[in-house]
Amino acid sequence: MRRALLAITGLAAGTTALVVLKGAPQDRQVAVDLPAGVPVGTPDRTEPATPGATPQRTTATLRPTGRPDDPTAGRTPAARRTTPGGDTGTRRTPAAGRTTAPKPTTRTVTGPVVSTEFGNVQVRITVAGTRIVDAVALELPQGGQSDLRSDRVDAAYSGTSGDVVRQQGANLDTVSQATATSDGYRRSLQAALDQAR
Repeated sequence: MRRALLAITGLAAGTTALVVLKGAPQDRQVAVDLPAGVPVGTPDRTEPATPGATPQRTTATLRPTGRPDDPTAGRTPAARRTTPGGDTGTRRTPAAGRTTAPKPTTRTVTGPVVSTEFGNVQVRITVAGTRIVDAVALELPQGGQSDLRSDRVDAAYSGTSGDVVRQQGANLDTVSQATATSDGYRRSLQAALDQAR
């Protein structure tokens, strides 16, 4: 009975000593607001290092390490992970600059047939992405002076280096002495552009 009483008293005294020595949780946050750059773990010193020197007081800075019960404390973003096959490896991210832009799709759009006083006009364009790369007159007025006017309009507007590709639209100058044919070409072209958008 006496031994049991001594053991209980010793245990209580030991527990009390641990609680007193460990201190309250708020007592451990002494240096949270201290300035950065102070060496960690430097003890308080008040005596001068050399004779005649002014005493300096340095304070240890505590670095937060996370809660002890936090399972992610101490982990870094590149922590090793286990893959479904059981292998471990680091998480990889794609390198910058390796993305490839999709190639523009090329499509052909045909405008409607436009009637003019000399005959019908119809235009077809080829578009790569949003850029016109070619224009072709599928139908132009024929016969007599119309052949000459149609040839001039076709030479000025059509092809991969014609005015349609250079201007990238239907805002074209009228071909001299071929006003009606030029107007019909521009109207069919504008309708094709509207479909392409």
